[in-house]
Amino acid sequence: MSFIVVIPARYQSTRLPAKPLADILGKTMIERVAEQALQSGAKQVIVATDDQRIVDVLKGVDNIDVCLTSKNHESGTDRLAEVCTLYQFADDEIIVNVQGDEPLIPPSVIKQVATNLFTNEQASVATLSAPITDQEDAFNINAVKVVTDKNKLALYFSRATTPWDRDNFTAKNQQAKNVDLQHLQRHIGIYAYRVSFLKQYAQLSVSPLELIEKLEQLRVLWHGYKIHVDIACELPPAGVDTADDLQRVINVLSDRALNRKDS
Repeated sequence: MSFIVVIPARYQSTRLPAKPLADILGKTMIERVAEQALQSGAKQVIVATDDQRIVDVLKGVDNIDVCLTSKNHESGTDRLAEVCTLYQFADDEIIVNVQGDEPLIPPSVIKQVATNLFTNEQASVATLSAPITDQEDAFNINAVKVVTDKNKLALYFSRATTPWDRDNFTAKNQQAKNVDLQHLQRHIGIYAYRVSFLKQYAQLSVSPLELIEKLEQLRVLWHGYKIHVDIACELPPAGVDTADDLQRVINVLSDRALNRKDS
């Protein structure tokens, strides 16, 4: 089983300007992400960007390809589709979309989502989830929930608390500490796609559910494609959206370097 990692990287960021080129202990953030992808066993790692400045920074980095794409894409998935066209990948090739602001993403989850798609031929897309154990996440609209069938194929993604425990979830007990959360799964936003699907995705119309929930993956379900969802073998740390997030990553990597030196 082989797979390719594509990392969409937009230069502009409202909360953290020039985010992909942010310095993390002497390397840019996008280079850190690409290094994690290389450790996953991917046969090729491609950074797909809309900005020549990112291309210039990565030109001399070993084992990382850079693809300059259109500035007009509405989503990272559209950018992936353009990469597949430019590289003329075979329809059965598996592409893993790794976000360009996750420099701590575990290589194991990248490989896991690719393997899951490879072994589940009925699915066009694969992604991951994690059990919800925190009461706040259970009722937080920013923690996207996913519900699957017995074959681990997605039934629905929602910002709402889904499935809703009719007998135990009430307005009064949402803040209680003893609510049973065992059926709730939080979606983790890493995806693997078959190239054949990405070619079709660019032609799919936006779905009503996607517009309501503001969740792009609902377009896939709306048009009848299958998404495989498995529990992540390792929980990825949060990505980088702000300067505080960037400092958190720097602190984590600094601690790791110190621990290696001490050992």
